[in-house]
Amino acid sequence: MSDVFERYERQYCEISANLSKKCTAAASLDGERKKQKVSEIQTGLDEAESLIRKMDLEARSLQPNVKAVLLAKLREYKSDLNNLKSEVKRLVSGNLNAASRDELLESGMADALTASADQRSRLMMSTERVNQSTDRIKDSRRTMLETEELGVSILQDLSSQRQSLLHAHNTVCFFIHL
Repeated sequence: MSDVFERYERQYCEISANLSKKCTAAASLDGERKKQKVSEIQTGLDEAESLIRKMDLEARSLQPNVKAVLLAKLREYKSDLNNLKSEVKRLVSGNLNAASRDELLESGMADALTASADQRSRLMMSTERVNQSTDRIKDSRRTMLETEELGVSILQDLSSQRQSLLHAHNTVCFFIHL
């Protein structure tokens, strides 16, 4: 098995266990502390996702018999990461629903006579659009990071091939001059 893959795997397992603990802790928090904990978890999720991409690249570069075993492990890790993401979404949506409810109640108390169902539905639609935009931005960022990693990998391969070609050129020139 690849030492590089094993190192990434250990890092991922540590991060995953840490994220699970943070999710459990965040469920009992509220307000600003919960937002801060969710932010920490999001950062950890990004880091875990990056490690999974690195493990994937490493596994695909190995021999077929080893690659199959590592890709099976990788599928389990991806499933685990998706479960963590779902848990975070539940934490965030519970937080958003409570915040939205509080905002509506506060505005309802201040302007009980003038608040209308139409205003509330527009607010909910706006909130939903903001959430969708946020998700699209996160997806775009994730795609950008994947593209960047792929570009780095390609540049490394090209550099290696360049070195091989230069070495071959120097060898041919040496023999021609003899």
